[in-house]
Amino acid sequence: MTEVEEIIQTLRDEADDETPENTPDVGIIMGSDSDFDTMMGTGEADDRGGAYDALTRLGFKEQTGYHDAPDARFTFETYVVSAHRTPDLMYAYAETAEERGVDIIIAGAGGKSADLPNMTASVAYPVPVIGVPVQEKSVDSVIGMPTGAPLVAVDAGKSFNAVLSAVQFLSLRDDELADRLTEYHDELRGNVADVSREMHDGGAEAFRDRS
Repeated sequence: MTEVEEIIQTLRDEADDETPENTPDVGIIMGSDSDFDTMMGTGEADDRGGAYDALTRLGFKEQTGYHDAPDARFTFETYVVSAHRTPDLMYAYAETAEERGVDIIIAGAGGKSADLPNMTASVAYPVPVIGVPVQEKSVDSVIGMPTGAPLVAVDAGKSFNAVLSAVQFLSLRDDELADRLTEYHDELRGNVADVSREMHDGGAEAFRDRS
């Protein structure tokens, strides 16, 4: 059995398990490890980064083992899944997502043929999928879904925003997540206010010369 076949079997075994609460709330998949920096970000849990930064900022913990969930209310998992090189793995991940208890999938892919988000959305339906075009040239491919095959998508490279959208969906049935989103939004408002006050009170020249 190849490594790909082992992962596929693991996914199918998890789908057959009777304890879906062990499964992460959010699944993050990307077409290649070259997409890692765009999809996952800096690791600094700030809004300059990617999906990992957004998730950790909102209190999610990464889960690396189905039967070894971290001590956290909200969790996520990550996989590399290529629509072109490992279509069987992509299909297995999407097909088992609902049975495994994954609530929402964030899928990122680059290049002109960025088919991973689209194909995942088609197979995983009705589990919602948010597509992330890793590059500008990937946008048309990611958003080009026909009527009846929905895919939510963010702008190129904006995996941080993809997480915010995913958590908005999840927060509809969880007040704690809604509170975390509100707190994050309030922080953004406060940051703008601080900069506005500094610029106005100190003047443009002083603001330009600040270290």
